[in-house]
Amino acid sequence: MKSHDVPNSTRPSFNALRAFEATARLRSMTAAADELSVTHGAISRHIRALEETLGLALLTRGAHSTDPTPDGARLAEGVAAALKLMQATLDQLKPGPLTLSCSASILTHWLIPRLVRFNQRHPDIELQFNVNYGPVDVVRENIGVAIRNTMVAPPEDVVVRELVTEWVGPVCSPDYMREARIVDPADLVDARLLVTKTRPNAWTEWAEAAGITGLELQARERFEHFYVLIQAAACGLGIAPVPRMLVLDDLQSGKLVAPFGFAPGPHKLALWIAPHLRSRPETQALAQWLTEELKETAGRARDDDQR
Repeated sequence: MKSHDVPNSTRPSFNALRAFEATARLRSMTAAADELSVTHGAISRHIRALEETLGLALLTRGAHSTDPTPDGARLAEGVAAALKLMQATLDQLKPGPLTLSCSASILTHWLIPRLVRFNQRHPDIELQFNVNYGPVDVVRENIGVAIRNTMVAPPEDVVVRELVTEWVGPVCSPDYMREARIVDPADLVDARLLVTKTRPNAWTEWAEAAGITGLELQARERFEHFYVLIQAAACGLGIAPVPRMLVLDDLQSGKLVAPFGFAPGPHKLALWIAPHLRSRPETQALAQWLTEELKETAGRARDDDQR
């Protein structure tokens, strides 16, 4: 046996490598245990055995985090790449339901009201959803297509298809507009301004997009997500800057009003398409349908503005 060959009996187990990769990535044995549905003790034993097998210290254990050593970081990177390759190969050999990732706000306010059209066109495609609005690992989470705002940086390996500019504007209930006497943008200074925690600068972005200067617009209340913010505005709690695509139906029904219309904001909507699933007919069909629907939504909004 050559000196660099490792006997089978001393090779690291797959479970140990997987436990270590999760711990190094998440910087926590507890988080790794939760992700892999095992106990903290099992993770600890796997990593201890791995370190003994390799004769290397792989982790620096601190009071609040568990960080990989230089050797550990190198091993974690290699294991992560191998796990991704395995998952991608399995997905290609035996694909399951197609997963679409988008924010809860897009899912509830835009996608679900239109989903019947996709089902009618593609009755044989089974969709499932990953509710997320930030960075995502499309291979690890088995995501075929993601809808994202361009304010979120895409992973290096995904195919990015930028589609439409996001138009933004303040909305509120008709009653609140009357009670707060909102007629001119200057009236916003005394209004109850709402915003989401995910976009704390939304009022500034809207004012710049609309060419409004000289106003100090400070939000009085912040909400976790756009769908909560929109509900708060509809219930008369104040006025909120939101993407137009999320409130088209509420504007048409009269549940919400947009006193100053909408302006093209600094961001666009884009599709992230997983490279290992891009050739699947189901992925192509979903991406094409989303492209058509987003452009139709943008066109409908432009027509509304021209009336």
